[in-house]
Amino acid sequence: MRVVAALCVAGASGLVPAQRQSARPGLTATMVEEDETGIFAFENEDPNLPAEAKEFQSKYKVLLPKSLDKSAGDHTKFDMFKAKYMGKYNVVKPDAADMSYEEFGAYVTAQEYSFKFGDLIAGTVVKFDGPKLAMVEVGAKSSAVLPLREATIAPLSGGENVADYVELGEQYEFQIVSDSRDDGQVTVSIRKIMYQRAWEKLTEMFAEDPVFEAEVIMVNRGGAICLVEGLRAFLPGSHIMGTSGASEELVGQKLDLKFLEVNQEANKLVVSNRRAVVEHSMSEMKRGAVFPGKVISVKPYGAFVEVNRMAGLLHISQISYDRVQDITTALTEGMEIKVMIIDHDKSNGRIALSTKTLEAEPGDMLRDPQHVFDNAEDTAAKYHARIEAERLAREEAAREIVLGLDSLAAIDDLDNVPASSEEA
Repeated sequence: MRVVAALCVAGASGLVPAQRQSARPGLTATMVEEDETGIFAFENEDPNLPAEAKEFQSKYKVLLPKSLDKSAGDHTKFDMFKAKYMGKYNVVKPDAADMSYEEFGAYVTAQEYSFKFGDLIAGTVVKFDGPKLAMVEVGAKSSAVLPLREATIAPLSGGENVADYVELGEQYEFQIVSDSRDDGQVTVSIRKIMYQRAWEKLTEMFAEDPVFEAEVIMVNRGGAICLVEGLRAFLPGSHIMGTSGASEELVGQKLDLKFLEVNQEANKLVVSNRRAVVEHSMSEMKRGAVFPGKVISVKPYGAFVEVNRMAGLLHISQISYDRVQDITTALTEGMEIKVMIIDHDKSNGRIALSTKTLEAEPGDMLRDPQHVFDNAEDTAAKYHARIEAERLAREEAAREIVLGLDSLAAIDDLDNVPASSEEA
């Protein structure tokens, strides 16, 4: 064999053959040996080369082509790139490590990479595999899978993306929802954790019994479905304030609600709009008070009027002191009116209304209802004064009757007194 000299550049990526033999800073001399095939191999002449480096060099000997003739069959394009970009050998000092190779191997072997169904783990979202799947690094042999349906507790309409609910590079808490496969991959869920925490929060709220707001997402024959802390709650039609009940108009509206039942074991969550409205609105309802209202429905027996977010009945007999032959001549749906509260049932959320108590003269509601509404407060004050005077008159009459009866009883007692002996 013959030995030739070559110039190599010492850089961050190792020794790279120099293209030009000019003396420049950063160039070092090395020996290149030609073998039988005309291929050159690196031979570092450094006498202080560690044994590990020599072993590495003998095992991964890099061959350089004698010429760059692409037609030559003694080398491939891969050989050229490998020779150029292999990099330098990094010397490893085992005595500087915290553990030996044997100890590290035993530690890796002892690790458990299989997860059990229901385990809670921390993981980092490392990749989105399409719009419906995210890959999560959980410290196993392979990344875990987070499907879109397990990324949120919110109902899905079909156009969502998993990136809408988790961010790349962020760490989250997950629950294992499938057993490990042969490659160690598992399916994880955020929805399961949110589901459990939602039930815990609702159980606490049920004990405190507050009024809360929730959106109606759909209606059915029995009532409506509301979304409460991400869970579906049933709102019975009988517990919806108003006469329209569970109509499509409710979808998208937010209602004040209170709990009727919270039972995680039975998966039952029942709410009431009536309870919430009654407890808050009825506290302002007093007999004799005048409120503005809106006619929401007209029936042959009367009209339903929305007052302070509650539906009250204005019976046909309470419209006017005069006889009402046709209710539609006095009231129409959507009409803005004023009414007086004449009775209420707070436990059931029912109120009875009247407009005839606001009439200055009998029949005003039939002749000029707007005049009645414009002077409703003044007429109501006079009505209350008249009612109070009548009450006092009744009490006075009752007192006089009682006094009269007491006087008669006293006379009877005198008649029954026995005569004295002198009189006898």
